[in-house]
Amino acid sequence: MRKFLIVAFALAFASVAVAKPGDTPALAPVLKPTPTQAEAAIWATRFLTHFHYEPMPLDDAMSEKIYKRYLDALDGDKLFFTQADISKFDVWKDKLDDAIYDQDLSAPYAIFNVYEQRVADRIAHARALLAKGFDFSKQESYDYDREKAAWPKDAAELDDLWRKRIKNDWLRLKLAGKADKDIRETLDKRYANYLDRVRQLNGEDVFQTFMNAYASSIEPHTNYLGPRASQNFDIAMKLSLEGIGAVLQREDDYTAIREIVPGGPASLSGKLKVGDRIVGVGQGESGQILDVIGWRLDDVVEKIRGTKDTTVRLEILPADAGPDGKHFTLALVRKKVSIEEQAAKKSVIEVKEGAQVRRIGVISLPTFYQDFDARRRGDKNYKSATRDVEKLLGELKADKVDGVIVDLRNNGGGSLAEATDLTGLFIDKGPVVQVRNASGQVEENSDEKAGMAWDGPLAVLVNRGSASASEIFAAAIQDYGRGVIIGEPTFGKGTVQNLVDLDDVARNEKPTFGEVKMTIAQFFRINGGSTQLRGVTPDVSFPLTVDAKEFGESSYDNALPWTSIAPAKYAPVGNLKTIVPMLIQRHDARIAHAVPWQNFEADLTDARKLRAEKTISLNEVERRKQRDEQEAKRKARDSENARADAADAAGSAVPAADPAAQSVQKIHESAGIVRAQTPANPAAEAKPGKDADKPAAVQAAGTPAATATDSDEDSSLGSDDGLTPDERGVSGEIAREKQAKARRDVILDEAAHILADEIDLLRADHKLAAQVLPHAATPPSVVD
Repeated sequence: MRKFLIVAFALAFASVAVAKPGDTPALAPVLKPTPTQAEAAIWATRFLTHFHYEPMPLDDAMSEKIYKRYLDALDGDKLFFTQADISKFDVWKDKLDDAIYDQDLSAPYAIFNVYEQRVADRIAHARALLAKGFDFSKQESYDYDREKAAWPKDAAELDDLWRKRIKNDWLRLKLAGKADKDIRETLDKRYANYLDRVRQLNGEDVFQTFMNAYASSIEPHTNYLGPRASQNFDIAMKLSLEGIGAVLQREDDYTAIREIVPGGPASLSGKLKVGDRIVGVGQGESGQILDVIGWRLDDVVEKIRGTKDTTVRLEILPADAGPDGKHFTLALVRKKVSIEEQAAKKSVIEVKEGAQVRRIGVISLPTFYQDFDARRRGDKNYKSATRDVEKLLGELKADKVDGVIVDLRNNGGGSLAEATDLTGLFIDKGPVVQVRNASGQVEENSDEKAGMAWDGPLAVLVNRGSASASEIFAAAIQDYGRGVIIGEPTFGKGTVQNLVDLDDVARNEKPTFGEVKMTIAQFFRINGGSTQLRGVTPDVSFPLTVDAKEFGESSYDNALPWTSIAPAKYAPVGNLKTIVPMLIQRHDARIAHAVPWQNFEADLTDARKLRAEKTISLNEVERRKQRDEQEAKRKARDSENARADAADAAGSAVPAADPAAQSVQKIHESAGIVRAQTPANPAAEAKPGKDADKPAAVQAAGTPAATATDSDEDSSLGSDDGLTPDERGVSGEIAREKQAKARRDVILDEAAHILADEIDLLRADHKLAAQVLPHAATPPSVVD
């Protein structure tokens, strides 16, 4: 949950009109709190101190927690502040509680203003060093993992730290084949861009960062959302918005079109294409067109979004035109646009063993979405994960599939109601999850709808990024004995959040105060256990792709403990105790000789070894040797996999698939300054409606594209090119994504084989089938 500013940085791209290398950085405008923010903080505090699942007083002890998390959000890798700065800030360590109650937020703003100036100092130093170049024959290393490092004692220590950071940036580009002149230009522009993005952070960003430091100090899944963040949250939950239907991305100073959503106004116009750049935005048929070159991405998005059936005019610089190319103006009428990328999707995998072919249906579900507002209005066509999945199951039945896999990898959750309803598609009737509120009262959320949308063989595929609502669904399927859970232990988020609209309670007509997302309950499995901390343990386990200490509920220092309650009254519909050992035995035998799987495990072993190393050599010969060894391994494994795929072509017709999400990786923030862990954004919803954690970054009509990128050397994408996403540009990023999508999804492939094994075992043994399949299932004897 740390480093909220990563999000702000990723959205805040601007022009490069900053100081030249060696110039003294100009002082940034001093940001100050507003009376409105002070009032919003008081409203948020009332709820956090009285209505949280584990309410904590806002006192000196809490102040120290807020202070630490706020510093961590600003400078978690300790790259800008020195110990001298921290010593001066320490006067506020136990006074931030008073700052909120006294409605005087000058302290967090003062800290931010110093931070902004320190960034300017560091960037000026970094750009000056580029003119000198580096000696890569020296034997020295760079300690890049600074999360637990001490604050640099003075500017001299920071200078040396940054010298090594810049040297590493240069070496990465050098190893990628870039010439010195190009490297110097790339890095100078990168650092200048970074400073500009920081300087475009505004008072709302500072306030949200500070309030998030407070909220997350209570427990990991409590947050404050400013008005803009709240709007994006709503869009993510209902998978629709009113706009033009385009995914936008930053490309240098421009806002570029990354994707055009089918059926949206941009698509229907026939005049826009991927890579076109938006240089101006005007409202209505004749409103002034504002130049948006160098603007923050989210500011451009805000201008393009608007009320349905209103007009927005865009000034476009075509993708194939130079900076001085001819512009054209396009008027578009905003419409409601669906965000289908995060919607449920289906595919069919054919698993061939000898002469036998098993058709396995796959439903990929990235999030448990629901358009709460549309449902409350009585809209019969409201967007719902369960409704979409039910429709897809009907289509898979028509496709005559033999079994179904629900792929929940990296599904961070969403609506609790959707998790309950989705479970109901695979059981007849009964409790799905138990919810205990702060007063200790326990309520069951049950499936009341008789019948099953799918009563055949079922598997649920999960990984460490499967959280909250995903864990509710997987746990219920496991407790009922309804299907086989395959993959990694899940995230371990067993808490329920509710969104409190502060403007509603304050009776503000316009969104001003934002929202508080706070934990109000804990959910429990119907067997009485909790998924909190422990997650869901699969029946058939796959290798861990990420260390639990680095990612998951157990990685938080203030996560709620595991506990249990009495089980609910329920009757399992199947018993998998006999068949699971058989499936594991077949799985182990198969992967022992499966080249793609062996290479997958070898890649994981190499990745774990790299993650365990906290330093990296800055000697060119050593780095080149390491790079060549890794490249040789990658090419050899790719070649082996290609031969295996060719050999399997006549046997196991598994299409190359885009996983619902890749395994969690170490990433660089887009400017190459901050290293951070990709968040899972686990989510759950309480009964009052729009209660959920924010799902993954929205990539949809008139919204910014996600900007988190791959690790330094991601073997799935080939050699490290040393660039950040905006430096690659739209075409470069799309090419990398296509390359990743083209790779075989060995995890889904093996899950399909495991379910095919189950189908074979059930059809060969009717007594076993009677144990495993629900009573309403079609007798296996009539199938083959």
